[in-house]
Amino acid sequence: MDIFNSRIDNGKAFDWGKASQDYAKYRDIYPPVFFQKVADRGLCIKGQKVLDLGTGTGVVPRNMYRYGAEWTGSDISAEQIEQAKLLAKRDDMDIHYIVSAAENIDLPDGSFDVITACQCFFYFDYDIVLPKLAGLLKPGGRLVILFMAWLPEEDAVAGASEKLVLRYNPAWTGGGYRRAPVYVPETAGKWFTVEAMEDYDLSVPFTRESWNGRMKACRGTGASLAPDKLAEWEKEHMELLGRIAPPEFEVLHHAAMAVLRKKS
Repeated sequence: MDIFNSRIDNGKAFDWGKASQDYAKYRDIYPPVFFQKVADRGLCIKGQKVLDLGTGTGVVPRNMYRYGAEWTGSDISAEQIEQAKLLAKRDDMDIHYIVSAAENIDLPDGSFDVITACQCFFYFDYDIVLPKLAGLLKPGGRLVILFMAWLPEEDAVAGASEKLVLRYNPAWTGGGYRRAPVYVPETAGKWFTVEAMEDYDLSVPFTRESWNGRMKACRGTGASLAPDKLAEWEKEHMELLGRIAPPEFEVLHHAAMAVLRKKS
């Protein structure tokens, strides 16, 4: 399913379904501390019902399953949800998945204690999504917005990889990230109060293959390039990594979290 968003990639279409198999294999890269920080705040734990927006291949529900919450994951891409179901079945996890854009979720009001949105909140139409999420949450429920990105200006491998993506896809706007707190739109104040904000650095381990896979399962490459161009990019990227990266290495990332509480 092609997605068009004038705020992203200068309106160029992308389709996460094209990258779903690589996404399932290579995008589950968040270190345990990323999820532990959520659970330490008493969120996504036993006794709670949680909705994960933009769930992709179910990375958040699967990594937080051990904390005991009851999970529902939603995503606009049917192919992503198909991979999420396969991975949950493989690991014997009882996670409910639905195919839906966040703006169109059709579930009863007051269904959830927590709603999570990891690496996806900036895709949404805030004017539609924010009141919808407030309705889906129980009184006092929380919206948890999560984000993690490499730091291309400080990490040589990440920076060189970004430059190669941009050479093949100049419209890509996913690069150039610098440390920043999670963006909370001003309009969120109509329905939520900001309860907590946190950000921190992480070093994430990779091999040449897994970093290539991570970059391949990216909006600027696997989700948007034609197959022949993607193959060219991948060949050149592996050659690049052979020159600049050891067989195993770490990439510097920055992670951020915002916890919003539903107003009474």
